[in-house]
Amino acid sequence: MKNGIVIVGNTFVDIKGFPFDKYIPAGRNAGSVEIVHGGVGRNVAEDIANMELRPTYVSMVDDTAQGEEVIKKLRNHKVNTDYIVSLPDGMGIWLAVFDETGDVVGSISKRPVMDAMAELLDKKGEEIFSECDSVVLEIDMDKEVVKRVLRLAAKYNKKVYAVVANMSIASGRRDFLQQTDCFVCNLQEAEILFVDSFADLTPEQLSKELVSRLIRAKIPSMIVTLGSRGSVYADCNGTHGTYSADKVKVRDTTGAGDAFCAGVAAGLTYGKDLPGAVQIGTRLAASVITVSENVCPRFRPEELGLTVRRDVHPELYFGDEELKK
Repeated sequence: MKNGIVIVGNTFVDIKGFPFDKYIPAGRNAGSVEIVHGGVGRNVAEDIANMELRPTYVSMVDDTAQGEEVIKKLRNHKVNTDYIVSLPDGMGIWLAVFDETGDVVGSISKRPVMDAMAELLDKKGEEIFSECDSVVLEIDMDKEVVKRVLRLAAKYNKKVYAVVANMSIASGRRDFLQQTDCFVCNLQEAEILFVDSFADLTPEQLSKELVSRLIRAKIPSMIVTLGSRGSVYADCNGTHGTYSADKVKVRDTTGAGDAFCAGVAAGLTYGKDLPGAVQIGTRLAASVITVSENVCPRFRPEELGLTVRRDVHPELYFGDEELKK
């Protein structure tokens, strides 16, 4: 199918500060500042492309040299950028400060206005979703955008995998989550969604608890990442389980959840069950947190246990000759 996995999300510029020594909240901390392309949707699109798959990214960027740079980088990674709108203030900005362990200790974000995205979906939505394999959706985007994506995905029988940037917004959208096939979030976000604390539960206990929560909320399936404790998964049919995190040295946790979601979406799209998809997500997340970049390095599908048949999806498969370029 022409568009592969379609990702609908926001594009951000991430400004990240790292202290040289122990971070002092009320002090002046010497350190380094890095500016990288970010945004949950943008990160997921690049992560999926780095699995040698060819995703389609539906988003907005600034009509500036910086916006052009975002598009150029995505194209270099073989992301279809035909449905990215360039306009003034089309991108968001995320300003974050990290401590010496790589965890975020403070952040401020500016979100873009999404009117142009809704207009794009009205004009191009049919061709985008009729020819895709699945959809990854930032569930906390503008409501009108989310409604259009879910309607089009349902019309063409495409599975939707939800990810979140701002859980405070997404927590009020249970009706939207009920229309997705799998929701991927972290522990804090799960606690906001269910208005409860799971801190005292072991991963095994949490996975069992999720089953009953999902049944009552009518959310088909869910995966919750737990940082160094790994992740848990569950669905409304009673399937549940845990998966351990890979042991790596942490540099920067930014983008780990996005890479995890990308791996899960790719796995579920191309034949894996929940445990198999979680395994791929875990590997990708581990590859991100060891560096300051927001995305995973390049993998071949076969390294991740993915078989994308060349005869069924020739437009998604990177042949050996193309990889040499």
